[in-house]
Amino acid sequence: MQTHLLKLTITTFLLLITPRLFAQKDFQGKAYYQTKTALDMSRFNGRQISEDQKKRIVTRMKSMFEKTYTLTFNQTESIYKEEEKLEAPGTGGGRWRAMMSSFTAGDLYKNVKEQLLLQDQEFFGKQFLIKDSLLQLKWILGSETKQIGTYTCFKATATKVNPDFDFNSFRRPPDREKGTEEEPEKTEKRSEENEEHRTVEVEVWYTPQIPINQGPGEYWGLPGLILEVNTGRTTILCSKIVMNPDAKDKIVAPSKGKEVTREAYNKIVKKKTEEMRENFRRGGGPPGGRRRR
Repeated sequence: MQTHLLKLTITTFLLLITPRLFAQKDFQGKAYYQTKTALDMSRFNGRQISEDQKKRIVTRMKSMFEKTYTLTFNQTESIYKEEEKLEAPGTGGGRWRAMMSSFTAGDLYKNVKEQLLLQDQEFFGKQFLIKDSLLQLKWILGSETKQIGTYTCFKATATKVNPDFDFNSFRRPPDREKGTEEEPEKTEKRSEENEEHRTVEVEVWYTPQIPINQGPGEYWGLPGLILEVNTGRTTILCSKIVMNPDAKDKIVAPSKGKEVTREAYNKIVKKKTEEMRENFRRGGGPPGGRRRR
């Protein structure tokens, strides 16, 4: 009953505040987002690395996870792109950057009318085109509100199933050659923890003041543009919105690469990651690196 009343209130609100510009055939908007991920440094506990090495790891990880994106959208389509930026000295050169870039998502296109998601992705020198249906989340609309910039936002939550591959699971396995193989009970406990972490809670804030069924990344499906996403350790926050810019960008769906579903692509990444983990275990390091003697 409360959810029904909330939806009715939001619908009435939309009818009152929706300006004429959203009805224009050539309507377009652009939203700028910044992503931040809290680092779990406990993963490095017990390893013999110096504080200076830890600082360098943190700097490199920040350069990977703290990025700026643009979401260009109209009534039915959107394209989500990472903005290119110059790397700070010592943060991303050589094999590290080459390896990390393989886990970076490409341009993501969403069409809510056709329920279509397209994403180009280069993975270790191979070009893929991920083609799938839009992510379907069962949003629970909340009554809480907060201000993001000049926009009044409503809270919504959902539960999301993690893919088979999770970058955070990429860790160097125990060094069996040195007799430090993980005990069976610890391995079992870790497997149980991984199973528990198969699902994550997603909290978003959307604004009916921009009645567009879009959002950053794969998120969509609410009666207003999503301005903030919180899931796991990651936050995506909108910092700027430009409505109907003078110079409009053409929204072009990605089309290059081997066509695969999201599930198939995740399996490819998972297999390659396991190969990398095995290479690390043997002392080979990342692909292209020199093997220790």
